[in-house]
Amino acid sequence: MAVYTDVNEGELGAFLKAYPVGDLLSYKGIAEGTENSNFLLHTTSGSYILTLYEKRVDKADLPFFLGLMSHLARKGISCPLPVTGHDGAVIGTLAGRPAVIITFLEGLSLRRPTSGHCGEVGKALAALHLAGADFPMTRPNALAIDGWRKLWSAARFRADEVEPGLAAEVDADFADFERNWPKGLPEGIIHADLFPDNVFFLGEKLSGLIDFYFACNDLYAYDVATCLNAWCFEKDFSFNLTKGTALLAGYQSVRPLSGEEQAALPMLARGAALRFMLTRLYDWLTVANGGLVMKRDPTEYIRRMRFHRAIKSPSEYGLT
Repeated sequence: MAVYTDVNEGELGAFLKAYPVGDLLSYKGIAEGTENSNFLLHTTSGSYILTLYEKRVDKADLPFFLGLMSHLARKGISCPLPVTGHDGAVIGTLAGRPAVIITFLEGLSLRRPTSGHCGEVGKALAALHLAGADFPMTRPNALAIDGWRKLWSAARFRADEVEPGLAAEVDADFADFERNWPKGLPEGIIHADLFPDNVFFLGEKLSGLIDFYFACNDLYAYDVATCLNAWCFEKDFSFNLTKGTALLAGYQSVRPLSGEEQAALPMLARGAALRFMLTRLYDWLTVANGGLVMKRDPTEYIRRMRFHRAIKSPSEYGLT
């Protein structure tokens, strides 16, 4: 989450009158994240999140995202729900942007998750995959290999400013992925961005999943690989095997990975690391500093890419 587009109290108060959320008491921008503009609202009826969708989100995709959240909630996944306006519509317009109000989930995102938290995330991810299996809508992954290439073409000529030799290194990765990217594995709805700031806990208990704006149809094991990148590395860039073991055990306690999925994890994890390195690299080089937008350093994902490249067996992630 982030703030790219600011709103004033008058226009926000007028916007809220179209929804059954009461009168505005206070609001503040949420600085975490990189994709949309988000605000925490306090009204006379409770707390909500207001999201204004910025340029990376196609308005045509919003029915998929919002419908998926409602579907998952009906299936027992704890996630926010879109608030329907008095006119029956969910999506409105505020400050020239498509805007939605969603319910507020209690809980905290974790700065330093434990292996126990990682196990809970694995279970929740598998439950999400099962719950989304009968969701009737589909959305291709806009940030699969073709999408990575578009980001890379916009950033490649400056990549060596971040780290010398990075351009040649990433070119070689792309060549490898295009030859060897796994095919034919189980697939369906994935979250595709289940980082610690998108998971809430109350103590040791997982209380909810948020931010479904990268959700799409892709390989389930790719979603697992994304979580290994997001949850199981330490600040010094080292992989925490205990956390990896817990996350994978949690996932497999709900949805066992096939032998083919397990064998594909090193390649998938390497691709996931490249995907997040590229979005960070693009923003690092092109997004202006200032405001409440938080740019993220791509360096840590360069290190992850190199770690995965050296993996010889999926057991090195903690598979037993």
